[in-house]
Amino acid sequence: MKLAIVGATGMVGREILDVIKERKLPVTELFLVASKKSRGKLILFNGVQYKIITLEELLLKNIDLALFSAGSEISKVWAPKLASKGVKVVDNSSFWRMGSNHKLIVPEINGAELSQSDMIISNPNCSTIQLVMVLAPLHKKFGVKRVIVSTYQAVSGTGKKAVEQLKNEEKNIVNETAYFHQIYQNVFPHCDEFTQNGYTKEEMKLTNETKKILDRDIDVVATAVRVPVVRGHSESVNITFEKRIDLDKIIFALKEMDGVTVVDNLVKNEYPTPIKSYKKDQVFVGRIRKDFTQKNTLNLWIVSDNLRKGAATNTVQIAEQLILKNLI
Repeated sequence: MKLAIVGATGMVGREILDVIKERKLPVTELFLVASKKSRGKLILFNGVQYKIITLEELLLKNIDLALFSAGSEISKVWAPKLASKGVKVVDNSSFWRMGSNHKLIVPEINGAELSQSDMIISNPNCSTIQLVMVLAPLHKKFGVKRVIVSTYQAVSGTGKKAVEQLKNEEKNIVNETAYFHQIYQNVFPHCDEFTQNGYTKEEMKLTNETKKILDRDIDVVATAVRVPVVRGHSESVNITFEKRIDLDKIIFALKEMDGVTVVDNLVKNEYPTPIKSYKKDQVFVGRIRKDFTQKNTLNLWIVSDNLRKGAATNTVQIAEQLILKNLI
């Protein structure tokens, strides 16, 4: 398989390289792509130095699959150019996610839906992925009716500039910032831009993407919060079901779900935390308890490394699914 990674110098691009190596994706030729200012730079992968090329140069190459992690504007222009040449594209940006002609894939949930006609495939938002990974088995068994989710999102979800801001503020260094506010020793309910309805784009992604992946009839409302953590998103989730719920059956369903790990032992103070999710591919869930104020309602806590399952791992898993189904 001839593979290209577009946005190879970014945080997710670098993580994709790590995941490819760990999961032993069968790559015969590798092309690393970034902006013109990065052209010619070298990246070491599997003991080999790869020279960064531009998108214009990539168009002249014969490749099978391109993994995009370079933002919506790049994906908007270049994904169709590659797709028109017969190249399968897996895109990490938000640009294609809600398009009716493009599938939004979490392999454990709907990977079987991929077909030969799918040329541009979307990777969901990082917060959405960890949410639906927990909701999917519960929806199948009990019927999810309504979800209220508050996120606690790491700065790496914004990118390198935000990580640098956190580190600089901790050292009391004044430099260019990614946020309107200080993030060190601070928390603010502002992830992405505000929309006309008062919700941010990030909050609306959680609503719209969950509906597209699982069920259009599920009501989802979100508050997305930025916290001074480098990586690992957390979510406090309140779920109302159509059917009567049983905690033992809830926990069993979660333990049976591929990619989900239950960490819930209050006697030992064990529950998911971002630092324990670092560089791991699972979605961790704990603090599983009934909401005693609402019928058929559950509270739980979800944590996942946003650069792994929330981005790089899910992307590579889609590639694996394409290989498994002989679609590339």
